[in-house]
Amino acid sequence: MTGSYELNEPDRVTVGTIGEVGERVFLLQVRQRRQLVTMKVEKSQISTLCRVLVRLLRGLERPEGVPEGASLELEQPYTPDFVVRTLRVGYDGDTDRVVLLCDEIDRGDELEGPDDEEAEGSVVQLAMTRAQAMALAIRGIELVEAGRPICPRCGYPLDPRGHVCPRMNGNAPPLT
Repeated sequence: MTGSYELNEPDRVTVGTIGEVGERVFLLQVRQRRQLVTMKVEKSQISTLCRVLVRLLRGLERPEGVPEGASLELEQPYTPDFVVRTLRVGYDGDTDRVVLLCDEIDRGDELEGPDDEEAEGSVVQLAMTRAQAMALAIRGIELVEAGRPICPRCGYPLDPRGHVCPRMNGNAPPLT
């Protein structure tokens, strides 16, 4: 499905997961009235997005009425409309909105050549309130941190079925 979505007054913006820890799929979901757009994202994309949102929001007036709890749960259907390759974040001071661009195509900083201009892929341009951006950042950080613990030696996630640490090169028992 290829589409372009411009969601300037979303009712909900959230991130969630489906599946078990270690095999979770991260979904970014936006609802504007009757339209629901669900995008598959990587855990690392959510982690980076949340850090960028927190940094951006620090420089702005603190939002009031941050959504929380059940209002941030994913809605069914969980089937993603597309997989996000690139995320871009900005702030529009005229409308006091945090702008998020979710693109199925990695277009790079500049288009190069006629093939790139004709590349088709889904794009979501989302303009959310500061409160929605803050709630998204908080929820995303909670989800990322709720995953598998990180090995203190190599920095890779510890697998519940066992962890062979590359830093130990087989010289020590795996961490549990």
